Amino acid sequence: MHEKHHVVVVGGGFGGLQLVNDLKGATVRVTLIDRRNHHLFQPLLYQVATTVLATSEIAWPIRHLYRDRPEVATVLGEVTAVDTAIKTVSLANGQSASYDTLVLATGATHAYFGHDEWAAVAPGLKTLEDATTIRRRVLLAFEQAEVEDDSARRDALLTFTVIGAGPTGVELAGIIAEMAHKTLPGEFRRIDTRRARVVLVEAGPRILPAFSEDLSAYARKALEKLGVEVHTGTPVTDCTDAGVKIGDRFVPSRTLVWAAGVQASPAAKWLGIEADRAGRALVAEDLTAPGHPDVFVIGDTASVKQEDGKPVPGIAPAAKQQGAFVARVIRARLEGKSVPDVFRYRHQGSLATIGKRAAIIDFGRIKLKGALAWWIWGIAHIYFLIGTRSRFAVAWSWLWTYLSGQHSARLITQKETLRETG
Repeated sequence: MHEKHHVVVVGGGFGGLQLVNDLKGATVRVTLIDRRNHHLFQPLLYQVATTVLATSEIAWPIRHLYRDRPEVATVLGEVTAVDTAIKTVSLANGQSASYDTLVLATGATHAYFGHDEWAAVAPGLKTLEDATTIRRRVLLAFEQAEVEDDSARRDALLTFTVIGAGPTGVELAGIIAEMAHKTLPGEFRRIDTRRARVVLVEAGPRILPAFSEDLSAYARKALEKLGVEVHTGTPVTDCTDAGVKIGDRFVPSRTLVWAAGVQASPAAKWLGIEADRAGRALVAEDLTAPGHPDVFVIGDTASVKQEDGKPVPGIAPAAKQQGAFVARVIRARLEGKSVPDVFRYRHQGSLATIGKRAAIIDFGRIKLKGALAWWIWGIAHIYFLIGTRSRFAVAWSWLWTYLSGQHSARLITQKETLRETG
């Protein structure tokens, strides 16, 4: 019996899952390899970090998603190398998997611009573990401030610094400020949480540089209205347990969050192909690795230029479009039809939310801001969520937060809690 064409997909993010979904009904067998057992809806990760949503509302077990697809096998493992000569991927546990077609959708992680030692004091936000770490640190800061007698240490505990003012940084700063100024007052006896400082630092000249200047200016005003201190034009030069150095000025701050840069996975190194400065593999127009027509690289770990010469942005809709494109190519190859030879990215707009009732949306010709943009932002995110139950759960959590001002996931759960407060 002829063995079905074997597609190995590394990475269960937006690109990888879209690809597997679109291969349904094709004459292939699929092996999906991921380091974690769940697919994560990353655009809402900051809402877990800031206590609005619970982890289970934005993540789903990959095995469960494909329980009705017998041709899809899921492997929990970490890829460490690719041998294109014998067409195998090697896993950290010593095992390997052979492929006919390989798709690397391995995403990106935080980049500290040569200062990896900052990671311990300024965690980034890419995984559920990152989100719960940040949530724990934010909540513990208030708890420790409540019992701190030294005023300088108490002020440092009540100063939260977010480094990087892209959408993630802006969204984090907005919700932390909202929580301090509107959610928590009345719950503490010794401290006034409204005195908390939220500092947002951006090395560039303005926040949200991917948006138009007028929307960027609106977002800054909206943040400042929430009480966020916005610092632009000066980079962070040091991060320590005690605080952050912005240029030459030191700001005592016990809670730092990194939202300033990303570094792609080592996919380019595995394949021995060129990469850009962020480590993204420079792929051909059809998303194949140069010299390897049976290997595709998609999502945050790939760099491919649009028609205007700019790289396709590392956002969820782009990864999904790339996954769908590669699925079409694989199907066409197997069916002997003409193969799509150029990936064309269709930009569907940029969205960012500022706190609970304001957002900005840039659709190109159409630009929206304020409450209407916030509702459209919410509907768009719920639409993209996988599974009816998740859509309902997130919609209910948001409605509850919107109406009551209370966050539903304000729990400190990790075992390090007592050690950190000691």
